[in-house]
Amino acid sequence: MTVGRIIKTPDCVAEGADWLAEACPRMAWAMEQTGPLPLRRRPDGFAQLLSAIVSQQVSVASANAIWKRMQDAKLTGPRKIMWATDDDLRAAGLSRQKIRYARALAEARIDYKALRDVPDAEVVATLTEVSGIGVWTAEIYAMFSLGRADVIAPGDLALQEAARILYDLPKRPTDKELRQMAEAWSPWRSVAARVLWAYYRVAKEREGIR
Repeated sequence: MTVGRIIKTPDCVAEGADWLAEACPRMAWAMEQTGPLPLRRRPDGFAQLLSAIVSQQVSVASANAIWKRMQDAKLTGPRKIMWATDDDLRAAGLSRQKIRYARALAEARIDYKALRDVPDAEVVATLTEVSGIGVWTAEIYAMFSLGRADVIAPGDLALQEAARILYDLPKRPTDKELRQMAEAWSPWRSVAARVLWAYYRVAKEREGIR
């Protein structure tokens, strides 16, 4: 298998958005409500995965506050995490569990450059070998840090809720159900995710993703 389309610029997002609007009237309607979609490209590497761990199971506002404290304390690199005491990391806002996850990530010695050139499934498989990195975190990394165009994170609650509202579903779709729905959005599933997050912000008047 090869690496598929990479989202590098706003034009890439716009191309995917046009495809989705043509393929699905509800996606087209959602984009009328949201306006242009954000690029959401991020750097790759250790700090981005550490930031994703920080974001797990807390609100966007809480995650932003904790991450700022970690940046201020210069606790965003693997060696700094290894050298820091538990008290240092707790002071930045990490729970005992997230301290363990942060240290596991620092010890994993992932070859981040090599991940740029492997298929989506291999990215997810490699990252999820690390304690504390689940499929959601790995898929978010593939989407935003590696720019993969055809990845979605169906375990994301904001995506599930946005899909429920947009498609007038009787209940929020499960991870498995949303993954099946998303097959219709291939090869632009990560742009469909951007649509759903943007629509979530409109429908719920709050952010669904950092």
